[in-house]
Amino acid sequence: MKKSLGHELGALLRLAGPLISAQLAHALMIFTDTLMMAMLGPQQLAGGALGATCYFIFSIFCTGVIAAVGSLVAIRHGAGDSGGVTRLIQNGLWLAMLLGIVSAVCLNGLGPLLPHLGQDPGAASQAMEFLRPLSLALPGYLCFMALRGFTSAIGHPGPVMAISIGGTAANFLINYALIKGWFGLPSLGLSGIGMTTALVSSAMALALALYILMAPHYRLYTLRQGIGRPQRSEMRALLRLGLPIGGTYAAEQGLFTFATLCMGALGSTQLAAHQIAIQTVALAFIVPQGLSYAVTFRVGLHYGAGHPHLSRLSGHLGMGLGAALMLVFALLFWLLPEWIIGLFLDRHDPAFAEIVTLAVSLLAIAAWFELFDGLQSIAMGAIRGLNDGRTTFLIGLSGYWCIGAPLAWLFAFPLGWGAHGVWWGLAAGLAVTATGLVLGFEWKTARLQRPNAAEGAACLS
Repeated sequence: MKKSLGHELGALLRLAGPLISAQLAHALMIFTDTLMMAMLGPQQLAGGALGATCYFIFSIFCTGVIAAVGSLVAIRHGAGDSGGVTRLIQNGLWLAMLLGIVSAVCLNGLGPLLPHLGQDPGAASQAMEFLRPLSLALPGYLCFMALRGFTSAIGHPGPVMAISIGGTAANFLINYALIKGWFGLPSLGLSGIGMTTALVSSAMALALALYILMAPHYRLYTLRQGIGRPQRSEMRALLRLGLPIGGTYAAEQGLFTFATLCMGALGSTQLAAHQIAIQTVALAFIVPQGLSYAVTFRVGLHYGAGHPHLSRLSGHLGMGLGAALMLVFALLFWLLPEWIIGLFLDRHDPAFAEIVTLAVSLLAIAAWFELFDGLQSIAMGAIRGLNDGRTTFLIGLSGYWCIGAPLAWLFAFPLGWGAHGVWWGLAAGLAVTATGLVLGFEWKTARLQRPNAAEGAACLS
C-alpha cells in the first residue's frame, strides 16, 4: 500500500505542477488585458470589462465541453487503445473549431442587444470594439485546450506549461508595444488588445500542435490520418460527457454572477468590496482547478485500465492534497487580510476605509468556504475521470441554485445580513455541492470495486 500510495502521489504531483502553472499563466493573461484596458482610460476599462464578461460567458461553457477530450483520452490511454485516443483528439479538434466559430458569430451579434439589456450605449460600443477581434480567439483557444487535454492525459504536461507561459509573456509585450507605439506600431486601443489575445491564442494552439506532430513520444498517435472528417460515434461520446461539464461550469459561474448582482443591489461599497474579495478567492482557486485536471487524468487512466481501486486512491489523494492546500489559503485569509486587500488598493486612504473593512470581513468568510470550494472542484474532476458528467451537473446545479443562490438572497435581503449574507449563502452552496460530489465519488468507486472486491481489498490493505 505504501508503495502504491507513494507512486500515485508522485505521479499526481508531476502532472499537477505544470497544469497549475498553465492555469496561473492563463489567469495572468486575463490580468494583463485588464491592466492594458486601465492604461487606456476609465471608459475603455468599463467597456472592455463588459466585453470580457460577454466573452467569458461563452468561453466557460465551451471550455467545459472541450474538457471531455482529456477525460476520455485518459480512459482510452489507460485501456491501451491508441487508435481510440487518436480518434478522440481528431474529433476534439473538430468540436473545438465548431464551438469556437459558432460562439464567435454569436458574440459578434451582441452589439444591438447590449443597450436593450440595460447597458450604456457608450460602454456597449466600447465593448464591441474589444469583443469583435477577441471573439476570434475562441477557435484557437479551444483547440489549444483540446490538445492540452490530450498531451496531459497521456502524461506529458510540460509543453503545455512552457507554451502557456510563453503565450502570457507574448501577450503582455505585444499589448504594451501597441499601447506605447513601440517600433512605429499604431495605437489600436481596445481592438488592439482583443486582436493580440486572439493572435496569441491561435499561436499557442499552433505551437502545441507542431510540437505534438514533431516530438517522438507522440508517434504512436497518427493524428494526420483520418482527420479530414469528424466521426459521429466519437462526437457523440465527447458531447455526452462534455455538455454536462459545460453546463456545470456555467451553473457555477452563474452563481457567482448572481452574487455580484446581489452586491450591486446592496450598494457600491458592497460591490467594490465583493470584487476585491472575489478576485482574491479566484486567484486561490487556480490551485485546485489545475489539480482537478490532474486528478481527472489519473482517475481516468486507472479506470480505463480496469483498476477501480487505484482510481479511488488517486481521487482520495487529490482531495486530500487539495484540502491541505486550500487550508493554507484559508489561514492567509484569516491572518493577513489587510495585507491582501492592500494589493488591490491603498488601505490607508480614508476614502477606501469602508471598502477595506468590509472586504476584510468577507475574506474571513472566504476562509471558511475555501476548503469546500477546492474540494468540490477536485471531486468534480475525479468523477469526470470515471466518464460521468451527468452526476456532477445534477449535484452542482442543485447545490449552486437550489441551496447557494436562494440562501444568498434570503440571508442578504429578508434576514438583513447584507453583504455577509450573500457570502454565507455562497459558502452554504459550495459546502453542499462539495459534500454531494465527494459522496458521489465514493458511491461510484465503491460500485466499480464490487466485481473486483478481493483485488481492491488486497491493494488497499
